[in-house]
Amino acid sequence: MKKILLPFMLFAACFKMQAQTTINVFSQIVFYDGYAANVSNAVPANTIRLANYRYAKKLSDAELNSFQNKIQMNVNIGALCDNYDRIGGVHIALVPKNQATYTLSDTGVKRFEIGRYITPFMNKNISPTTVPYTYEVDNLYAVFSNVTLRNTYDIYVELDVFGVPYAANTQVVGCSGRNDVFEGTLDFVTYNDPSVTTLYNNLLPLLDSNELNNYNNTDQAGQTVRLVNFNVSQSTNNAKFFIISTPHGANTNGEEYVRRENQVSLDNAQVLTFTPGGKSCEPYRMYNTQGNGIYGTTVKTTAWWTAWNNWCPGDSVPIRSFTSTTLTAGNHVLKYEVPTAVFYGQDGRVVLSIYMQSNNQLLSVNDVSTIDVSIYPNPTTDFVNIRSDKKVKNILVYSLDGRKLSEVKDSRVDLTQYPTGTYLLDITLEGGTQFKHKIIKK
Repeated sequence: MKKILLPFMLFAACFKMQAQTTINVFSQIVFYDGYAANVSNAVPANTIRLANYRYAKKLSDAELNSFQNKIQMNVNIGALCDNYDRIGGVHIALVPKNQATYTLSDTGVKRFEIGRYITPFMNKNISPTTVPYTYEVDNLYAVFSNVTLRNTYDIYVELDVFGVPYAANTQVVGCSGRNDVFEGTLDFVTYNDPSVTTLYNNLLPLLDSNELNNYNNTDQAGQTVRLVNFNVSQSTNNAKFFIISTPHGANTNGEEYVRRENQVSLDNAQVLTFTPGGKSCEPYRMYNTQGNGIYGTTVKTTAWWTAWNNWCPGDSVPIRSFTSTTLTAGNHVLKYEVPTAVFYGQDGRVVLSIYMQSNNQLLSVNDVSTIDVSIYPNPTTDFVNIRSDKKVKNILVYSLDGRKLSEVKDSRVDLTQYPTGTYLLDITLEGGTQFKHKIIKK
């Protein structure tokens, strides 16, 4: 009897530890032409249509209370009348408490992206007609269970996919004249794992689907650079930064098809480098049922795929991260750049989302801004100019070994008399924004 009872007890204990709760947020909700005026079709109860391509739903207190420290997010996108690869994602929106509704442009709403995916080339008449995406998002337990946060904001989940029906209107049987493009379902599956320790008690959204290129949307003229200035009111430990990034631009030599190194620096120290993609897309061929995409009639080798692809239609986008062990109180600058990006024919962009969680920084979702600043030319033979929406207070020029060489209270630095080499500019703007930047003197 004892030999039978003990295994049963162990099984029961394991089952109890991992008893799962499923929280359904959206069920086969229909998306429409992203370029058209918003449709007036009815939406499910407690759902907001923010745009044809994005829906929002508030998590109730009961749903928030049901989350445990292990969380899996499942997204299923179904084929309707768009047969191309499109970008979609899941966002958390922090809406001021008891605000009945909101819009995409509501400045009082703070949001951050928690998952991104690329739809496959699907024909709604050919099976499979849905594609699954799965994400491990245990870190969100610290958000959903944060009492201070919930007393200040209602927590909404947003699901989006920007679809366009024009090609499918003529290429897919049954899609003539239609403007519905995809349908989406989103569930969270959660359970408790006693071995997991919650590490975070705060949240700092930084960028959400920010568009970056080197020709009309950059913080350094001619370069693919985004600078994010943020402030922490007290020193914080183990600050973890979550990054989602994808290059887009499908014309000849477009950034979708050229793998380039992405670099991330925090306060002028490089903290992360990566090159997106670089894996076989063969596992996703089954979802690409429309023959107008990158999947030909024959199976391609892993070497062929990894030589160029940045992402696979039908795949989820990796959530990358880095951790800063100690982040001191005060202003900080996060720099994201793709140094060799080309954007052939001035087409394309990098879509960038970043947020931070850490141990003991007080909740601060307001003290964040992107800095509109350009530093040019770089390299230079003589002068360096700093253009910013805030007045330049002063610039300190340092050698790479840390020696202070000069101080300029202007937006222009004269390096004519300096020998060829690399120098460090320590730039302070009015209001206290401060950041460092390397300059090459030819």
